[in-house]
Amino acid sequence: MRKIVASLLLVTSLLVAQKKQKPNIIVVLADDISAREMPIYQSDTWSPPIGGDTQDLKYRANTPVLDKIAKEGLYVKTAWAAVVCSPSRAMMMTGRYAHLHKWWGNKTTGKYTDENGKPATYPFYESSPLGLGQVAQKAGYATLWSGKSQMRNPNLEKYGFDEGVFTPGESTRGGDNPYTDFRVELKKVDGKKKIINNDTGEEVFTFPQSGWYWQPHVMLMNHPSSKKQFEWWPNTAKSKKEYGLTTYGPDVELDFIFDFMERKTKEKKPFFVYHTTHLGHDAFDFFHPETKTKWPGTPVVKWENGKYHRTEPRVTGDKGVYNTYGTVTEPGIHNHINYLDYQMWLYLQKLKELKVDQNTLVIFCADNGTSGYGKNSAEAQKGTHVPFIVYAPGLGLTKKGEQDVLVNLADVLPTIAEIGGVEIPKDYEINGVSLWPFLTTKQKEHRDWIYGYKDGMQIIRGKHLMKDGYDKWYDVSKTPSDLISFDKVKQPNNLSGAALKDKELFEKVLPKFNTFEEERHGPLLEKHRLQIEKKEAEQKAKLKALKAKKRAKQAKKKNKKK
Repeated sequence: MRKIVASLLLVTSLLVAQKKQKPNIIVVLADDISAREMPIYQSDTWSPPIGGDTQDLKYRANTPVLDKIAKEGLYVKTAWAAVVCSPSRAMMMTGRYAHLHKWWGNKTTGKYTDENGKPATYPFYESSPLGLGQVAQKAGYATLWSGKSQMRNPNLEKYGFDEGVFTPGESTRGGDNPYTDFRVELKKVDGKKKIINNDTGEEVFTFPQSGWYWQPHVMLMNHPSSKKQFEWWPNTAKSKKEYGLTTYGPDVELDFIFDFMERKTKEKKPFFVYHTTHLGHDAFDFFHPETKTKWPGTPVVKWENGKYHRTEPRVTGDKGVYNTYGTVTEPGIHNHINYLDYQMWLYLQKLKELKVDQNTLVIFCADNGTSGYGKNSAEAQKGTHVPFIVYAPGLGLTKKGEQDVLVNLADVLPTIAEIGGVEIPKDYEINGVSLWPFLTTKQKEHRDWIYGYKDGMQIIRGKHLMKDGYDKWYDVSKTPSDLISFDKVKQPNNLSGAALKDKELFEKVLPKFNTFEEERHGPLLEKHRLQIEKKEAEQKAKLKALKAKKRAKQAKKKNKKK
């Protein structure tokens, strides 16, 4: 009996000790993963390895850990991002929509005249100085950003993060990476522009990229092992000896995250981790350069008897000819999601090991829809519908399992601000709404509408009605089995009841955000404004001509058939 009492007292004292400190926060932002890919969302359709749609169970992800934390914590039935990486990350990191941060799409990020008097991409630290990292720092958190950056600006130290582990990093801050030739570059060959695989020297047909999966490009910022602010990794004798073909980027990101968590826990300082994993994003497969697969294989992991087992990768070869000896999976987004599940299991193990599992908030979400299905699509909610899971044992959440509420990625920043006790000035516009009251009280709803965007297209939905970027309307009062085939509303001007209320609300909300044509950019010198407007007009005319040419070609084909 005494032993039982002593054990209970020990557990109680550990919980009290954990709760004396602000809760740690981990935000895992997966890359290009629609909600339908996650088994917990129960879609009857998902993505095969070449993209598109399938119902083949061999391409269904297996996520015992994410399923568990979604059921023991909660998951949001309808969470929205923007339709593609850059504007979604802008929404997440600023808590704002594009009318303020000016990142409308991957090819339509706003410009401004920078501190050197030159036109450049408008960075968040200028448009939105109270960003995710800055808010966490103001709340007293030690902050780490690990993974994909995609800031289109080399000043990664200005986003409010004490340390960074960037894949693939910024070559402007560290020069060319001397440790890997897994890079696809746009080069001039015999006077012509070609995309070249540096590993083989051969032309390939993909987008330019520095490898972030196998033998990855990794840049450290302010790490204790570094001799300068930005430094390519491997950067120690030990890491240089171990680095090679079997080094897997997502593993490196997580190793540095755990190193950071260990150090900050030892210092008794709360930590905020922003983990922007590449897992889910398609990429060039350097091990199989001749294939057209979208998602390169991952290390093999297997869930057995309540735990994961990982096969140590073995890879030999060079210049495009490699043997992986069965230690790397087949390609496919399902295997990327399986590996994410493995990493979430590692997170839970590490939190327990550090004895902070009862005082840590974990958010798992994604930045936009799956490549080959929803990415960059303004149709219905194909591009915007993403998973959103919250797990926080010991923090008094009042909700559990599926939550039929509406959430935007913009809601994460004000949630962190409220948890950390940071007051956002009243004259500083935030478009997100803190989730904390919904998570910790009897509040039944979170927000009445959610919003997404692609360039000048606006996408919005409530509980009963949705308008997509093509101004098509949908009845969303019932969820279809594939999470996308909603009934179309053919006469949106003849609505009544709850759907009419949604439409009236949308008509009040949308004009404020509809500034793409008039206020696309940040502050510009007049000469830069004129230069940019001229270039945009030329691009618009070129696109119009290409569309006209395509229509003429299609018409010619139709006439031939007749």
